[in-house]
Amino acid sequence: MRKTMLWILLVFGFAFILAACGAEEKPSAGDDSSSGTDSDVETDADTDAEKVVVQVGTSPTYPPFESEEQGELVGFDIALIEKIAEIEDFEVEFSNMQFDGLIPALKSGQLDVVVGALSITDKRMESVDFSNAYYESGLSILTKPDAGISGFDDLKGKLIGVQKGTSSYNYMVANGIEDHDIKQYADISTAYNTMENGGVDAILYDNPSNINYLNEQDTDAEIIGDILAGEFYGIAVNPKKKELLDKINDGLAKIQENGTYEQLFDEYLNGEKNGFVEGVLKPEEVVISVD
Repeated sequence: MRKTMLWILLVFGFAFILAACGAEEKPSAGDDSSSGTDSDVETDADTDAEKVVVQVGTSPTYPPFESEEQGELVGFDIALIEKIAEIEDFEVEFSNMQFDGLIPALKSGQLDVVVGALSITDKRMESVDFSNAYYESGLSILTKPDAGISGFDDLKGKLIGVQKGTSSYNYMVANGIEDHDIKQYADISTAYNTMENGGVDAILYDNPSNINYLNEQDTDAEIIGDILAGEFYGIAVNPKKKELLDKINDGLAKIQENGTYEQLFDEYLNGEKNGFVEGVLKPEEVVISVD
């Protein structure tokens, strides 16, 4: 009887041990779910890492908007498209080209976007799309503080320096400045030097160039008055890339709102904000006609 009871207890004990081991080895539903979640997270991360790469063309010969320093592209336009790309979650890849090759490359599909201080003109809008305007360019007056000039009307009777063959001369003659009060130079650098030495009272020239002169030179000269013969810069976009155009306009609006756009004027234009664009200016609102 004792032996029988002992065998019964051994059998039940062995069965209990086997059942316990089986329960430990069986994976739970929770374990399966957790493993699947880890895999999903890795897939999402891989997807997030893949960004659209936008091909951007530029001609780095027009500081302070685009130039090349020690092999690196720098300038207002370069930073502008990079900031837009950052906020709209795409990447940019730059290509340097001759200025007159940019629009053809855009039209052919070699480029997606062009940044290059491009004026929004009716001729260009026939073949490419433009973003909303981001900069008001035109002519500005550069003068010394003691010249007694505070605006265009004060130029009458003064000696004004210009670069030969530019629109500055035509603008002044068309607006009442006598020809004998205009001194033309073969290059703008000579005109700037003459002003610094007192040879002319002021310079009338492209506003971005005047701004760059202030940034690069040790001078007390200043830009005064309003922008004259105004025109607006826009980012040119391949006309087949409508979605990209929308992203660029959205990104431009966002950096205008969050203060990044204004910071670019401080960083690249010496804080001079004559060309500052308030709010949205659509290209069709600011387009100019060219011959």
